[in-house]
Amino acid sequence: MRTVIKFAGALLEDDATVRNLARQVAALAREGHEILVVHGGGKLFTATLKRMAIESKFIGGLRVTDRETRDAAIMVFAGLLNKKLAAAISAEGQPTVGISAADSRCFLAEPMVHNEVEGGLGYVGYLTALNLPFIESLWREGLLPVAPCLGIGLDNEIYNINADHMAAACAEFLNADQLIYLTDVAGVLDGEKVLSVVACQEIDRLVLSRVVSGGMVLKLEAAKRAIEGGVRQVRIVGGTAPKALLLAAHPKELASVPGTRVLRHLHSATQTAFTAA
Repeated sequence: MRTVIKFAGALLEDDATVRNLARQVAALAREGHEILVVHGGGKLFTATLKRMAIESKFIGGLRVTDRETRDAAIMVFAGLLNKKLAAAISAEGQPTVGISAADSRCFLAEPMVHNEVEGGLGYVGYLTALNLPFIESLWREGLLPVAPCLGIGLDNEIYNINADHMAAACAEFLNADQLIYLTDVAGVLDGEKVLSVVACQEIDRLVLSRVVSGGMVLKLEAAKRAIEGGVRQVRIVGGTAPKALLLAAHPKELASVPGTRVLRHLHSATQTAFTAA
C-alpha cells in the first residue's frame, strides 16, 4: 500500500511523541507500505524567526516569505526538523533518508499567485510535480523518504509550501492509496466533539458556520483535493493518541478508528458515523 503521512510541526516539538510515531511509521514500513513522510514545523519556524528578529506576517493563513525568511525556512525545515524525524525513524530499525526540493529536484514548485500577482507572497509556492522515479528508487532500496514542505522552481529558487497542501499534492502525484494527517488535535472538532466523518460537500458549511477555522480549513481543503485527485482514503487523526497512526492505516471498522475520515460523499452507510468519536 502506498501511503503519504503528514506530520504536523507541533508533533515534532515533543521527543517522546516523535519516538512513538517513528515506531509506528517503522512498523508500517516493515509491513510493506511504501511511505512518504511530509512534515511542517511552523511553530519552531516562527520561534526561530523571532530569535533572528525577523517579523512573521500571514495572509489567509499563508506566511509571507521574503528571501531572508525563506533561507531560515530551509534551515529549520530541511535541516533541524527533517534530520530529527529521519533519525528517529531510522533509530526504530527502518532506514530513512531526509530529502528536500533540491535533492534530484524531487519536488517542483511554482510561485503562489496572490491578488492576481504571481509571487505576491514572496517565496511561497505550490507543488506542481514530483520526481516519481527518484522516490520509487528509494523505496526499492528499502529507504523511507522524509520531506519538508519545500519545492524548487524553474528559477532554481526554493519555495515554502503549505505542508497540508504539499502532502495532498504528493498523495495525488504518487497515486497513493491513503493520506494520513497526524495533527496536534484529535481530528475535526465540532466544539469538543470529534467528527468521525466529513464529506467534501460539507466542508464549505463547516467553514461558513465557523465549526472549523484556522489551520483545519487548509487541512480540509487539502484533503478534498487529494480525494478529487484519486486518493482513496484520507484521515485526520491526533498524533498523540495511542497507536493512532497504526489504527488509521489499518481501519477494520469505522467506529474503532480515531480521528476524522474525509469522504467524497456522505453515503448512507456512513451517515450514522457523523457523530462524536
